[in-house]
Amino acid sequence: MHLLDATLLCIALVLTDLLARAWRIQWIVQGLGHRIGFWDSLVLNAYGDAACALTPLRIGGEPARLAGMLQSRVPATAAFVAISLEVLAAWPVILFAAGWMAWHYAPDWWATAGPRLASAAAGAWPWVLLVSVVSVVVWWYSRRVASTAVRHVRRPVRRALVYWRRMPMWPLVVSLPLSFLNVATRTAILPVLALTLPSPPELGPMFLGSFALLYSQLILPTPSGAGAVELGFLGGAAGDLGERAGWLLLAWRFYTNGVGVLLGVGLAAHTYGWPALRRLARRWSDPD
Repeated sequence: MHLLDATLLCIALVLTDLLARAWRIQWIVQGLGHRIGFWDSLVLNAYGDAACALTPLRIGGEPARLAGMLQSRVPATAAFVAISLEVLAAWPVILFAAGWMAWHYAPDWWATAGPRLASAAAGAWPWVLLVSVVSVVVWWYSRRVASTAVRHVRRPVRRALVYWRRMPMWPLVVSLPLSFLNVATRTAILPVLALTLPSPPELGPMFLGSFALLYSQLILPTPSGAGAVELGFLGGAAGDLGERAGWLLLAWRFYTNGVGVLLGVGLAAHTYGWPALRRLARRWSDPD
């Protein structure tokens, strides 16, 4: 595949993901009896993408999306519940995709990527140790800076289930294929980029490796899994990417994280102004 074709396809995948997630939250809010415009849905997701990518343990994502909903005049209770319902509807899709890919591709993936990862970890053990130590420190620090507001956003699932029973089922049913689009488009970015190589790795195991690199960021403590994800990527988690692995890593990071950060920060600066963002950044960096 030519580089231009891969670039256009990656842009189309990113746009499809943005559209699917905007419709998903818009329809869930509508199911709760409130209204939010498509553009406002797109903006609040951009806020969340940027905050997730830039904060440890993604703890800034939910407050940022909540701020977007409140800015769009969605009542606070409805906003809390909408985010909870969206998460509850998305996780079964993520788990199903993980199980399906593991069932079909895990043996081949382990046969190709396993030895490379083990060899890379053994050869770069100082970096592995450093990343592990940094991850533990960041996890401890992020627990200190997690404000009362952030903990308050994470409402108990039982509260969300009460509202779940009150709303029509169609927003939740429609959210399933939209969640699938979210998973599929983001996972496909790395294989599309790899198709520009003269000898790309086998697609099946590469899809599994791409999925693992993406969704491991949900549990890694550093922002966007920084450090651990790079070690896994360059160590062969998605297959042998050859001499261009570094450039593919930069391109993959741009499409999966960079676009969301640029879009979210740009829209937040336009809405709230740079002084407000600087004050927020100082608040996150100073737990006291």
